[in-house]
Amino acid sequence: MKLASVVVFYNPTMDNIKNLDNYQNNVDVIYVIDNSEDAIKRVEDTSKIKYIKLGKNEGIAYALNIGATKAIADGYKWLLTLDQDSKITSSNIEEMKKFINENASNKKIGLISPYQNIHSGEDDRNGQPYEEKIEVMTSGNIINLSAYSVVSGYKDWFFIDCVDMDFCMNLNKHGYKVIRLNDVVMEHDLGNVIVHTLFGKQYPCYNHSPLRRYYMVRNTFYLKDLYGDLYEDYCNYLIRVQKGQVKRILAFEKKKFQKLKMMYKGYKDYKKGIKGKFKTE
Repeated sequence: MKLASVVVFYNPTMDNIKNLDNYQNNVDVIYVIDNSEDAIKRVEDTSKIKYIKLGKNEGIAYALNIGATKAIADGYKWLLTLDQDSKITSSNIEEMKKFINENASNKKIGLISPYQNIHSGEDDRNGQPYEEKIEVMTSGNIINLSAYSVVSGYKDWFFIDCVDMDFCMNLNKHGYKVIRLNDVVMEHDLGNVIVHTLFGKQYPCYNHSPLRRYYMVRNTFYLKDLYGDLYEDYCNYLIRVQKGQVKRILAFEKKKFQKLKMMYKGYKDYKKGIKGKFKTE
């Protein structure tokens, strides 16, 4: 099968740039969308790599949409979506391609995802080789570009955080399947994860920045507005997760005041209907 890929850069390190070498032999083209707010050109165009410099940070969803639009214009039906630090392997990609080829008659596959090992000490696999999910993380997915077009792509007003959740829920809402291959394991560093133990119970803490906390809270409430009727229990669970983060921040994380302040700001901006990139006052 022909496979395009898109990777989003934001001030990448040299190791991030070298990540392109890990998978370029498994795809037909790589659209590198650079969100960095400078004039540096980090990658040269080749027969396989198409570099697009935005010159400002437009957010992950906006960048993914550029890659998807380019892939559709170039005649591709499937698109691999990656972060700059994605640790995807050749075998990961080939196993997902194999699954797609073996299920080519199923037109309702919206995306295929590997199992993301985020090293949190938690594992929600059910023992089956694959399963349908409400949502999965964006990195490492192979998305059906026909389904992408039906759901109008990624919502760029989310900017960052919950972009993947919204896209997956939207696919489900339109009758497409979000399938995770449990035996295809992709290593993924999700923030600075530290697992704390208190009274015999483990508490993974991701130590996200105050700004990320803002987007997480704000966008989670927008998710509930969009999909609460379809996934009421799950959306309520996501809200509880955000509330539960308050206790973990107070107990274990640094910059407690800044993070809690930005979480409250995220909720207030949600109530005001504010979307898009955070603007300082």
